[in-house]
Amino acid sequence: AACTNVVGPIRSIYRWQGAVHDDEEWQLIIKTRAALFAAVESAVRASHSYDNPEVLAVPVAAAAHAYGDWVIAATRDGAEVPP
Repeated sequence: AACTNVVGPIRSIYRWQGAVHDDEEWQLIIKTRAALFAAVESAVRASHSYDNPEVLAVPVAAAAHAYGDWVIAATRDGAEVPP
């Protein structure tokens, strides 16, 4: 990922295993390339406590050119990873 925003806490109300749940959660907005979706999904699943965490790809209709270039550069093999 080029960047991840941690948003929360947020209130989530959802149906799961026959019951309605009302929980405090944190949402991650992970910016990466579509080609890396499977790797991001795998990393989220490996570290998440839920059996079925929400992992969605939301297509970008448009982005600032410089920002898009940065995301691509930051997600290339060998890109510097922050500590």
